[in-house]
Amino acid sequence: MITAIVRYKLPPSIDHDACLAHFTKIAPGFREAKGLISKHFIWSERGTAGGVYQWETLADAHAFYSGPWRKGIVERYGMEPEIEYFTVFAITNNADGSVRVLGSPKAKAKAA
Repeated sequence: MITAIVRYKLPPSIDHDACLAHFTKIAPGFREAKGLISKHFIWSERGTAGGVYQWETLADAHAFYSGPWRKGIVERYGMEPEIEYFTVFAITNNADGSVRVLGSPKAKAKAA
């Protein structure tokens, strides 16, 4: 599993309410994204917005971010998004009381 954190600077014309309205409008469309497990739409008072995405694979994330989504971000906000990828090693889910470990050690090379 991959977590991607996406951030971009909002223009001054997009305040809290405008961002909320836009995210509310587009959120259902993300249900169709191949390999997307979940997305948290985020906004900060410092004028930054974006998302925290959970992807099944890095390939799914790369395919999504290289398609029409990226063009839409650049057109709407006038900048390339900042995207950082993380491998998920474990998940604590307090809502259902579970802990899942996803990571495993990489095989160490044996000394000769």
